[in-house]
Amino acid sequence: MKKILFLLLTVFAAITAEARQWTLQECLDYALSHNISIRQTSLTRQSANEDLLQSQSALLPTLSASTSQNGTFRPWPATNAVTVSNSTVQSGADKFYYNGMYAVNGNWTVWNGNQNRNQVKLNELTLRQAELDSAITANSIQEQIAQLYVQILYSADAIEVNKAALETSKKNEERGQTFVEVGKMSRADLSQLTAQRAQDEYSIVEAESNLLNYKRQLKQLLQLTDDEEFDVVIPTTTDEMALQVIPTLRSVYEQALTTRPEIKNAEIGIEASELDIAIAKAGKLPTIGLNASAMTSNSSLSDNGLGKQLKNNFDIGAGVSVSIPLFDNRQTKTAVNKAKIARENYLLQLENEKTTLYSTIENYWLQAVTNQNKFKAAKTATESQETSYELLSEQFRLGLKNIVELMTGRDNLLSAQQNELQSKYLAILNIEMLKFYRDGSLK
Repeated sequence: MKKILFLLLTVFAAITAEARQWTLQECLDYALSHNISIRQTSLTRQSANEDLLQSQSALLPTLSASTSQNGTFRPWPATNAVTVSNSTVQSGADKFYYNGMYAVNGNWTVWNGNQNRNQVKLNELTLRQAELDSAITANSIQEQIAQLYVQILYSADAIEVNKAALETSKKNEERGQTFVEVGKMSRADLSQLTAQRAQDEYSIVEAESNLLNYKRQLKQLLQLTDDEEFDVVIPTTTDEMALQVIPTLRSVYEQALTTRPEIKNAEIGIEASELDIAIAKAGKLPTIGLNASAMTSNSSLSDNGLGKQLKNNFDIGAGVSVSIPLFDNRQTKTAVNKAKIARENYLLQLENEKTTLYSTIENYWLQAVTNQNKFKAAKTATESQETSYELLSEQFRLGLKNIVELMTGRDNLLSAQQNELQSKYLAILNIEMLKFYRDGSLK
């Protein structure tokens, strides 16, 4: 019995537990830390950093050590024969003998037309581009989160408007029922009021469904896969937020040109293409290298001990190598021309990014101005429709207005309220997007 009671209490607690409510900032912070696309760009950045470290190390000399131990079996050796082992003439008639070699070698590319140094610079730019790619992805995720968050806020307020409309419809239906009972209204008119009340109930269900869908999309964007109920904090929004001063299009664009990662990425692409050209041209230049080695050896054919052999056979060598390209089947020329073509492509990409950026900002600016003006007009329209509907309701009660006029007035009021809400939230969203493109932060 105690187990059953405990189970029931656990189930009841799970049902009645309140969902965690996420603020906009919490959504942004969580996405920046957990979103898979952002984490993938972080891995790309780590890989680019490894390439940079490797190219920096390539400026240093290489050093390697080697050894070999070899055995030889000669079944029928000639008497008093001599054998050459490790460049040393050895005498003996052993059927089996071995020799060993030990060496340390070093190589250093002194100069190769600055290809190695330019490669370091190129990898530094590639790392910066990887960091900017991560910032571009983060900005895109933040924009999507902000848009969904505002849609949730709008949908939540829209539900309240529909609920208020439902309460009005219920009162009208109750009043109509009273009118029918005293013979002041036909049952046909009452059925219209009943249909209106049912339609309002349907509108609430539809609005709640839209709200749940926007929450689902936001949860998906945050990539939350647990069964915990998801909800957001509904902050207080004021008319002043929708009526605040809209940043000018030019000021936002000029600031965005200096801060947006997609613009910086394209600019770095041009700089990187210049290095690609320099690296390609270096294919026509000589390569100068230094090398040094130290080696020794031993053999079982020698009468000397191991220590003496290693000492007697110890050699140190050093040298300089110069490689001059004469004819490479047009490989260098092709590489140079392709690098120049890539540079032209990056120049076009920069222009395209600037055009896209301007178009995006212009769209946010136009939407902000349009919806701010709509909000001002909608506010006035809502106040007018509220006054009109109050008069219609009183006149309907007195029998001076019919059911069609009452329902028309009520529909006009609901439409005005919804237009006010929509324009308000769209004005707030687009103004905040302008600030985001200008300052790089969302609030």
